[in-house]
Amino acid sequence: MIVSLGEVLIDFIAREEGPLFGVKTFEKHPGGAPANVAVGLSRLGVESALLSKVGRDPFGEFLLKSLGEEGVRPIIAEDEEKHTGVVFVQLTGAKPEFILYDGVAYFNLKPEDVDFELLKEVEALHFGTVLFAREPSRTTQFKVLKELKGKVPLSYDVNIRLDLWREKEEEMLRDIERALELADIVKLGDGELAYLEENGISLEDFGFRVAAVTLGSEGSELTSGGLRVKVPAYPVEPVDTTGAGDAFMAALLAALKSTGLLRNGEVGEEGLVKIGRFANFVAALSTMRRGAWSVPRLEEIALTKEFRELSRAVGTERSP
Repeated sequence: MIVSLGEVLIDFIAREEGPLFGVKTFEKHPGGAPANVAVGLSRLGVESALLSKVGRDPFGEFLLKSLGEEGVRPIIAEDEEKHTGVVFVQLTGAKPEFILYDGVAYFNLKPEDVDFELLKEVEALHFGTVLFAREPSRTTQFKVLKELKGKVPLSYDVNIRLDLWREKEEEMLRDIERALELADIVKLGDGELAYLEENGISLEDFGFRVAAVTLGSEGSELTSGGLRVKVPAYPVEPVDTTGAGDAFMAALLAALKSTGLLRNGEVGEEGLVKIGRFANFVAALSTMRRGAWSVPRLEEIALTKEFRELSRAVGTERSP
């Protein structure tokens, strides 16, 4: 089982393009980057769980029900004081922009909400940057990471949300650097990579087993040890790119697990290319649906020639 640690929330996605002040109607979708990864893993046939916190309110009830329907094990505390997190999403040409709300339940995740003994038995733990933005979630997340470092692989998506760090960017960068030192697998977008490099943080200073940089319509670049490969994207007409990076992350972890490379073994150049192609393929398909929980289920894509080829390569093939 792979556990995701972090935010689960409601995405209110604008029904029409343009600035949010002019939008009149929104669609309600479940979201939150770590939750998106957990759902993506489940849809790709990997047992997954989510460690988070929701409010004891209708939105929290909706998210718990939705996770259960997706086959994700909810390791989720319910908060009597804080409401479930919400985000408003504006789409411009299928590209999302976010307004995250503060003072919500997932930022109130406390050490006593975490079953540390259970986490020691998992195959890997995946996390992001958002929980670092507030206390007590920041302290809790670092406590989990330090407890598990060297015991299970730690996967980190450097999903930077600058809106949460107004006038505290130096603190954010310090936390990101600490997290990178703990991570075994890392993924970030090319814009995030450029931002870190502008602030003196280079991925080459860390000893990741696998690092992936998503490049949008240009595909992705993966590194492992001294290997570096660039993998082209699959051309599609995107409808909504919300959660596309999370779809890529879920497929990357699923491929690493299926090939036995999540914990041990050398990836190799050929294997790295195949893993990148699989992650790009899943991410591309995810952009053809609205909402962040958009990874196709295995049975939906198992009959495609492209998927059969990639599945054999990364060991996820399954009879439809």
